[in-house]
Amino acid sequence: MNKIEQLDFLIEELIGENIRYKELRIPEDYNKKRKLLRSLMNVREPCEASEEFIKVQDEFLKKECEDKGIVKLRNLPTLSEMFPAKYNKHADKITLWQGDITRLKVDAIVNAANNQMLGCFVPCHGCIDNAIHSAAGIELRIECDELMKKQGFLEPTGNAKITGAYNLPCKHIIHTVGPIIVGFLRDEDCKQLDSCYKSCLKVAVENNIKSIAFCCISTGEFHFPNKMAAEIAIKAINNFLDDNSEKIERIVINVFKEEDFQIYKNLLG
Repeated sequence: MNKIEQLDFLIEELIGENIRYKELRIPEDYNKKRKLLRSLMNVREPCEASEEFIKVQDEFLKKECEDKGIVKLRNLPTLSEMFPAKYNKHADKITLWQGDITRLKVDAIVNAANNQMLGCFVPCHGCIDNAIHSAAGIELRIECDELMKKQGFLEPTGNAKITGAYNLPCKHIIHTVGPIIVGFLRDEDCKQLDSCYKSCLKVAVENNIKSIAFCCISTGEFHFPNKMAAEIAIKAINNFLDDNSEKIERIVINVFKEEDFQIYKNLLG
């Protein structure tokens, strides 16, 4: 199958799973068709699919990942290289990088999840949870569902869990639930965000992960103030490296928005 044939096959398979979609019109435009596939994947409940579907989906998503451009860790400068005139604690262990976290070839990336831990069900939503699940494929939601059924309760804020990465270039995904800010920022919110970073790093060490990329946890849909979140992140990372420097080779602070890049640049550079 070529790329268009794969896309058509995947859409038709997902439409065939649910009788509610039988009148759904498939657009002819490739970009609109691709958006439809992502939407169908986003709303799909965690259940098994045929071997053929998984095979075609994996080939399709891996090719998309390659087309976006895989970013290798060795090509990312450390803080000591980025800001040689500025003293930063553990500067040779930390990288600041702006870009799409789903392109990073590291041992693990961090996903800012909700407490259901099943990914975002809103079609084509702009959150990182949606982006990661969409690029990884439907197997990720299935694994998350198995973890949550075994646990038997919603994931507490500040905790973390590890899964496979499937069609992403990284090896693992560490999912953490950040605090949701409603009204004023509380001390408890700050402690919970700090716990997110500590929990992710603890899980990384327990699973022999040597490189980890953090997203800006809670600063998007959960409305944690960006600058305060960055200060908490830097402190938590440095405190961890004080005692565990030999266990982690590189920590990537990944930002997507220019606003966050400037915040970290001002704090670090």
